[in-house]
Amino acid sequence: MRRSRRSKHLMYSQSVLAIEEYRQRLKDRESRVAHREHMHIRLGNLRLVLAVVAVGMAWESLRRHAFSPWWLVMPLIAFVFIAAYHSHILRARDLAQRAVAFYRNGLARIEDRWAGTGQTGQRFIDPHHVYAADLDLFGRGGLFELLSTARTRVGEDALAKWLLMPSAVVQIEERHTAVRELRDQLDLREDLAVLGEDASVGVHPEALLQWAEAPNQMSPEWVRWLAAILCVSAVAGAVIWGMTGIVTPLILMVLIEAILTYRLRKPLDEVLHGFEQAFRDLDLLSGILARVEQHNFRAPRLQSLQAELSSHQLTSSLSIDHLRTIVDLIDSRDNLILRILDIPLMYSVQVAFAAERWRRAHGQAVRSWLRVIGEIEALLCLSTYSHEHPDDPFPEFVQGAAEFGATALGHPLIPAATCIRNNVQLTDGRQVLLVSGSNMSGKSTLLRTVGINAVLAMAGAPVRAQRLRLTPLHVGASIRVNDSLQEGSSRFYAEITRLRKLFDLASGDPPLLFLLDELLQGTNSNDRRIGAEGMVRALLKRRAIGLVSTHDLALAEIGGSLNGHLYNVHFQEEFENGKMHFDYKLRAGVVTKSNGLALMRSIGLDV
Repeated sequence: MRRSRRSKHLMYSQSVLAIEEYRQRLKDRESRVAHREHMHIRLGNLRLVLAVVAVGMAWESLRRHAFSPWWLVMPLIAFVFIAAYHSHILRARDLAQRAVAFYRNGLARIEDRWAGTGQTGQRFIDPHHVYAADLDLFGRGGLFELLSTARTRVGEDALAKWLLMPSAVVQIEERHTAVRELRDQLDLREDLAVLGEDASVGVHPEALLQWAEAPNQMSPEWVRWLAAILCVSAVAGAVIWGMTGIVTPLILMVLIEAILTYRLRKPLDEVLHGFEQAFRDLDLLSGILARVEQHNFRAPRLQSLQAELSSHQLTSSLSIDHLRTIVDLIDSRDNLILRILDIPLMYSVQVAFAAERWRRAHGQAVRSWLRVIGEIEALLCLSTYSHEHPDDPFPEFVQGAAEFGATALGHPLIPAATCIRNNVQLTDGRQVLLVSGSNMSGKSTLLRTVGINAVLAMAGAPVRAQRLRLTPLHVGASIRVNDSLQEGSSRFYAEITRLRKLFDLASGDPPLLFLLDELLQGTNSNDRRIGAEGMVRALLKRRAIGLVSTHDLALAEIGGSLNGHLYNVHFQEEFENGKMHFDYKLRAGVVTKSNGLALMRSIGLDV
């Protein structure tokens, strides 16, 4: 008991430290924003004064000849330097504002005010997934929004993949080691949060990979040298024209260049115009790569990932910097002067060859770089959660028959102040908990609590429990299954289709953790009892474990034919003075009362 109290006190202290650290950093970043905003106003006024002074000096010098026009250089030089410094201050202010948002969002997550403040992962929603919708993984207020602090889409993809599919125990243990190292690396997480031109999630991996891995179109290679020779020849023709007035050589060279450019129009269009979206957010990608490259990691998995960030003796960040320079050259073609000189200088052709040289050298490494960044960002998401919820431990994985044993298990999406915790034991031959109880008593929430914590455990994240001991498990749920007008299926048909998927999953590895809410409620009571018993028996034969909820007391009797593998538990409530009171505490045995009629009468129905 003393050890338990000491452990709780330590957890509380760690939680308070996390809050205080965030608040202290938030206050410091807010002061930086205020200071730089003040400097921004002062520098803006100073630039205005310099402009007025320059105009006044120009008037005095050019109109009244009071002094030499060369004196105008001084305010102009001062204006240029102050403008550059002003730009630096504005950039620093923007970074400080992003840091403010970073810590405000962190405090919102710690204080359970986070719903609606982050990325919801809407693009990952799949109504046919075997547990994603049932456990509220995506959407506003979902698990993904609580966990995701990723700056790139590849980071979001990696995190979503871990939540949607169980990982091997070896991978999970590697993630535990990495998260333990990263959870206190606040400077690293803040640095990544403020990178890029804006604070939104960036880097579109599909477009970038499509461009990077596409075959080169600018061939043969000798055309590149021909373009360079023609460029030099055109410049020489322009010199001859300027010195002698003979324009024929220049015209001849430009004509040849125009013909060559026309012949190359299709590959030029592919290289320079086909994938504009691929080149978005290269600043963000380069910044993230550079920050990860320079960090000193200790965890073996993090060191292994970091070692993959190179190509042809160049670091990945430098390689992306080179690509960004090439992209800047491509964008420069919109300049009016370059439009005029494009053909004489063979500018587009030479830039296209430069892009293809980069693609030939580094294109095949881009996929690996994106995978590394995605995994590191996903680990940073889990480490942020661990830092902000220090009382959530890592689960303990064991070998043997399927097992899920939790002490003080809670739901991570329910605010800590209102979260009721329960012990859930599927161990020692107890394979099924049949949860009975009246409406709104907490049955569905218990199933979701078990499922979402199993998902966290199999993703490598901490769990909302005092302790969780489990074997590797694959979650499958039938909780939020509805009819579909578009697919022409009833709720009962949708449910048995889901049950078929779970049945197939139970035949694989790892074992299935099934969560069945109001099993087969879309059919008559006789078929329901027989079907439910048959379904549970079939799942147990395949080494599965799980929970089944019901308010139909007839289903509570099926445990007698399952050789002690099923255990009845229940929730109950008290109805006093026309109001229903729930304590959401799990109790042994079958529920002995229902509240349906009482609820109907409480709202004025005459029954």
